[in-house]
Amino acid sequence: MLNVLTLSSLFPDSTRPNFGIFVQRQTAALAMRPGVGVRVVAPIGLPVWPLARSDRFRAQAAMPLREVWRGLDVSRPRFTTLPGTGGRFHVPALIRALVPVLDRLRDERAFDVIDASFFFPDGPAAVALGRRYGVPVSIKARGADIHHWGHMPATRHQVARAAVAADGLLAVSDAMADDIAALGVPRGRVRVHHTGVDQARFQPIDRGEAKAGLGVSGPLILSLGALIPRKGHGVVIDAVARLPGVTLMIVGEGADRTALQARAERLGVADRVRLIGAIPHDELPGLLGAADVMALASASEGLANAWVESLACGTPIVITPAGGAGDVVTSRTAGRITQAEPEAFAVAIRDVLDQAPDPWAVRATVRDFTWPTNAAALHSHLAELVSRNGVGMRC
Repeated sequence: MLNVLTLSSLFPDSTRPNFGIFVQRQTAALAMRPGVGVRVVAPIGLPVWPLARSDRFRAQAAMPLREVWRGLDVSRPRFTTLPGTGGRFHVPALIRALVPVLDRLRDERAFDVIDASFFFPDGPAAVALGRRYGVPVSIKARGADIHHWGHMPATRHQVARAAVAADGLLAVSDAMADDIAALGVPRGRVRVHHTGVDQARFQPIDRGEAKAGLGVSGPLILSLGALIPRKGHGVVIDAVARLPGVTLMIVGEGADRTALQARAERLGVADRVRLIGAIPHDELPGLLGAADVMALASASEGLANAWVESLACGTPIVITPAGGAGDVVTSRTAGRITQAEPEAFAVAIRDVLDQAPDPWAVRATVRDFTWPTNAAALHSHLAELVSRNGVGMRC
C-alpha cells in the first residue's frame, strides 16, 4: 500500500469551489488507483487581524478543520500571512501550522511520501516536513508558483532551495520543466506530468443549439480565466473589435472587470462583449462546446487546463507561446499560437473560423490527456521515490 500525503494550498473549498479544482481532480484520480491511500492537507493562509475580519476571510476561517470533500479526507489548517512582506514568512508560518496536523495524521496512519502539488509555499514546507518525518518529497510546478514566487526577491531563494532539495520534481509542461531547470536543477531531474480532463464531461455538443441557448448568432469566441492583466483579456477584446459580427464571452472574475468593460465600450463593441463572471466548473463544458474558438492571450502559463478542456470539447484555441502552448497545439486542427497583439489575434481567430475544423478531430488532439493517465504517471513517480529512498510502504 502506498500512503500519500498530498499537500496543496491550491485546493477547492466551500468558499472557492473552482479554486485549484484540477488539483482535486488529480488527487481524486490517484486515490482511485488500487493500492493507494491518499489524505489531503490543504492549508489556508489568513492575514493578521483586522484584515481577517473581512467577509472573505471570515468565511474561510469558519470552515471545518477537517472534512470529507468530494470523497477525499481533507485537513484545512490555517496559517498566518503578513501582508506587505512579499511572502517571505509564508513558509515558516506554514510549517508551524502543519506540524501538529501531520503529527496527528502520522499517528493515525503513517504516510510514505509527501506530494506537494504547488511549488510555493507548499514546496519548501514539504521539504522541511519530509526531513522531519523521514519520507521523500515530490514537488510539482504549475505556472505562477515558479513564474511569480520563483522570481520574487523575498521568495526566490526559498523556491530554488526546495527545487534542489526535493527528491522528485514534476512540471505541467516541457517549458515549465525548463523553467525549473533555470533555478539550478539538472533538467533530467524534472519529469513532465501533463494535466488531465474528464473526457466524458468535456466533449463536443451541438454547437448551433448551444449558441442559440445563449442568445448568440454568428461566431462565438470564449476567453476564459481570472480578470487580471496576465490573462490578456484586453488583447482579445481589441481583436474582436477587428472582427465584425463576432461575439466575445469572457468567463472569470477579478479586479480588471471594470477596466475591461470600459475598454469594450470605448471600442464600440460593448454589445458584442459579455463579461459573465465566474461560473461553476460543471457548467463549463456547455460554454466551451458552444464556442467556435477559445482565445486566451496569457502573458505566462504553465499548461492551462482551459486549453485542454476547450480542445476536449472540440473547440480550437488561439493562444500565445506561453508555457506549454506547444504541448497542446500540435497541429492546425488544434488552433494557432500567436503573439499577444490584437491584430495577430484577430488574424489567427479569423483563420480558425474560416478553417472550421471538425470538432471530433479537434478533440482527438488531446485524447491522451485523461485523469486515469495522469494518476497512473503520478502513482509510478511517487512509488519510485519511496523505493529509491528505501522507505517501506505501510500496509
